[in-house]
Amino acid sequence: MDVQLKRGVLEICVLSAMLNKETYGYEMIKAISPVVEISESTLYPILRRLESGKFVTVRSAEHNGRLMKYYSITPRGRERIEEFLSDWKDILKICEFIDGELKK
Repeated sequence: MDVQLKRGVLEICVLSAMLNKETYGYEMIKAISPVVEISESTLYPILRRLESGKFVTVRSAEHNGRLMKYYSITPRGRERIEEFLSDWKDILKICEFIDGELKK
């Protein structure tokens, strides 16, 4: 898969992992990994980009003696998912066209 395309898809997966609840990094990795491979070294830069773009908010809290960062999606993050899905529908139409041309 193209690196830029994969990066965009991973960002949407990360946003989607927090659609229904506030979550933390390891929990996101567990949720996303069955669908697409993602590591901590990939996740945390994505989370920083999403935070700087105001797609997510982050809060720190102590849990079992450790400081944890909890991430929540913002309305702007939800809009980003909706935009992606709309764009993806257009991409699927293009793929269907290409597939049809290949089969001729």
